[in-house]
Amino acid sequence: MIRLQARTRVRATVVAVAVTTTAWLAAPVAAQQTHILVLTGLSGEPAYAEQFHEWATTLVDAAIERHEVPPEQVVYLAEKVELDPERIDGRSTKENIEQAFADIAERAEPNDHVLVLLIGHGSHNSGESRFNLPGRDLTAGDYAVLLGTLSTQRVTFVNTATSSGGFIEALSGEGRTVMTATRSSGQWNETVFGGHFVAAFADGEEDSDQNKDGRVSMLEAFEYAVVQVARVYESDGRLQTEHALLDDNGDGEGTREPDPLTTDGAMARSLFMTTGDGSGLAGLSDDPVIRALYEERLLLQEQIEGLRATRGGTDPASYDAELEKLLVAMALKTREIRTVEGDAAEPR
Repeated sequence: MIRLQARTRVRATVVAVAVTTTAWLAAPVAAQQTHILVLTGLSGEPAYAEQFHEWATTLVDAAIERHEVPPEQVVYLAEKVELDPERIDGRSTKENIEQAFADIAERAEPNDHVLVLLIGHGSHNSGESRFNLPGRDLTAGDYAVLLGTLSTQRVTFVNTATSSGGFIEALSGEGRTVMTATRSSGQWNETVFGGHFVAAFADGEEDSDQNKDGRVSMLEAFEYAVVQVARVYESDGRLQTEHALLDDNGDGEGTREPDPLTTDGAMARSLFMTTGDGSGLAGLSDDPVIRALYEERLLLQEQIEGLRATRGGTDPASYDAELEKLLVAMALKTREIRTVEGDAAEPR
């Protein structure tokens, strides 16, 4: 049985304006909620159990404390509940996972964002990719059935396990962003992608927030993790044995270098754990100064997106110079917003 912790936090919403050729393009822009399910699987040895728990709690804590996702909407299931009974809601068995999906499907509203994160070991046998669990494993096909209960929600499914590449084709579909730590089921060596993916929402947030809008999108987290993984292998002088993939256009083919304008990445770019709507202005105070600053930052963001859309037909040097100028302006505007918001929050 899954035990939810009695945590109290401000409600959080996410942006979910998918720039795709599907029906998601017409989805109404409204305040939406984030629902998070974190699963750590069979560890095999204590060192892995501790590592998986560290990665899981990094995301759980960041979601609740940094991004203000309501605690009751964050569920963490693990192999060993005794590692941290205060934060682990139950054992990551097939039955508990199925119940967790059922609970999310019951409480999530249409267009809400559901983030599912798998941390552990994977395998591939009998023609099926699996995520190894205490007890019976769940296959990629099993997760496809579970995701079918979330057909009206926007789903980000991240499998950071070994041999996870096979999940791309199995789970690809409308309204889904699927990420895997490996590009195939044959990459079965230990992966480090998961640690860097979760860090993108925590200590690595300053670097992962590429457009300096004060939020980290699922796409930014993926790209941050890809870069960090490559650096780890290069620093260690090792041949890279994991190559992450992302698919969010429903074609069943992941890419290592998503481009929202041509391939994958449009939906992932629009999904966050932070408060927002399609304009980035939802949930703000009525303070006209703060709202004006957010509107100015939104204009800068639109200019950045417009510039990126012309990248192919622009002189590279001019493009880089203009992009740098806009990114610096975005960073300064974000800093100004945080300063003003901090001053407004101080008691008078």
